[in-house]
Amino acid sequence: MTYRAPVADIAFTLNRLAGLERLAGEGGFPDLDDDLVQAVLEAAAQLAEGVFAPLNTVGDKEGVRLENGRVIVPEGFKAAFQAYAEGGWHGLSADPAHGGQGLPHVLHLAVFEMWHAANMSLAIGPTLVPAALEAILTHGSDAQKAQVAPKLISGEWAATMNLTEPQAGSDVGLLRTRAEPDGNGRFRVTGEKIFITWGDHDCAANIAHLVLARLPDAPAGVKGISLFLVMRDEADGPNAVRVGGVEHKLGLHGSPTCTMLYEGAVGDLLGGPGDGLANMFTMMNRARLNVGVQGVGIAHRAFQKALAYAQERRQGRSPWSGEAPAPIWDHPDIRRRLGLLRARIDAARAICLHAAAAGDLGRAKGDAAAQRREDLLTPVAKAWSTDLGVEAASEALQIHGGMGYVEETGAAQFYRDARIAPIYEGTNAIQANDLAGRKLADGGEAMGELVADIQNTINGLGEGLEGVRARLAAGVEALEAATGWMTARAGSPDSLAGATPYLKLVGDVAGGWMLARAAEADPARAGLARLYGEHVLAGAPAAADAVRAGGTDLEAMTPEGLG
Repeated sequence: MTYRAPVADIAFTLNRLAGLERLAGEGGFPDLDDDLVQAVLEAAAQLAEGVFAPLNTVGDKEGVRLENGRVIVPEGFKAAFQAYAEGGWHGLSADPAHGGQGLPHVLHLAVFEMWHAANMSLAIGPTLVPAALEAILTHGSDAQKAQVAPKLISGEWAATMNLTEPQAGSDVGLLRTRAEPDGNGRFRVTGEKIFITWGDHDCAANIAHLVLARLPDAPAGVKGISLFLVMRDEADGPNAVRVGGVEHKLGLHGSPTCTMLYEGAVGDLLGGPGDGLANMFTMMNRARLNVGVQGVGIAHRAFQKALAYAQERRQGRSPWSGEAPAPIWDHPDIRRRLGLLRARIDAARAICLHAAAAGDLGRAKGDAAAQRREDLLTPVAKAWSTDLGVEAASEALQIHGGMGYVEETGAAQFYRDARIAPIYEGTNAIQANDLAGRKLADGGEAMGELVADIQNTINGLGEGLEGVRARLAAGVEALEAATGWMTARAGSPDSLAGATPYLKLVGDVAGGWMLARAAEADPARAGLARLYGEHVLAGAPAAADAVRAGGTDLEAMTPEGLG
């Protein structure tokens, strides 16, 4: 089946759940209105359905190739990339002072979902640009902003982030790439970076690499890391950076993932010495929300395919109508699976967009509570949504049965593509540690604000939502108990042992809150909220027990005992 962008659902989430109306009113975006939002969503849907989606299978089958030191993307990708640039999409949320359109980040995030659903391999490349722009505009010099920002916004140039090295995966404090002053105010960067998404390609005239490296006198660990802007090509010709190879991956075959070799490449310090990791996190945190909606997108694409197949495939007798053979949609277990998928997808979309809208408000108005909300929910949005992407793709395979396991139906590609998202931009365990550590370091203030908002919704739920109210109330009670336990043990092995189940609990309860609000705004959505409550929120008390299990048994565990 062809991809259909869920424009109405995304618009509903933006307008009724994410908080877009606050941005239009008090949030510093006076030109934002329903007509503008609808026009942006519809234009993005046209690009997704008409340009990106038809190339999804092409990219998967053809893959990328390395020729004469340059990466060649699959047939049609370059034209699609250029169509994206010509549509002005790179600069949708960028500063108008540099050629951007100045719209909220949350709107940019919303359209990313459609593009990732249509073609995850292709969409990843453009997704990196707004994140790189934010880092450059936040930490770069006036000269760097003037040189790079307009080129990125126009789409003439592309961008990457370079953190990982063979010996330094998520522990970037172990990186060895070095940057030595060249005597002319610039630096020579030398080292090897691996797993660099869209590290090289033939879609843009130049590529701005944001590279973490150490200055000669830098201390060990993360405090010795600086951030450098290294262009693939300098004004006088190619820079001393080349592709060492392209990775052969489980999925995302159309997305070039490269080993990058910096062999004395000319670069410039971006921000201050030793501030590299903090400055890179400006890009990383935006990228993490982008990856969250990537999970939503691939989940919805897999769901769409499974729903269509369930209506076409006939076998067995319907317990409702007695028809035989009946569409498998008429089997209760299939409906349960599809209903839960749809509910969880709606919840994940709302969590991601709510976090982004809070960030927009925080930056535009200096709203500290709104900024705390974005910071709190960013790891949840990234991890909870990408886990859902994998689970949804797996459920879609299950609904297809044996037909899903063969490549010809196309369902298998979604599973292969989705599997990377819980790993990159900080594995989901890292997101959980961030939530349980830094995000609770305020004594639970931000979490307390979230709980208070959820409680307000519970108190206002009306007739017909009594079951939702009860399930959500029990979920909040479990979350409060788990939060108190985690806060009291911050940084301990017990806290770290409970971090991943804690993040899942936060996502489950926040998702239930979003679905309750959706049901309140649109009674047609009440069935999904009830289903979610019965199958997801019902497990919250047990999930809180898992959070509080502690690490004693883990400390006593040995490889021999497991073997």
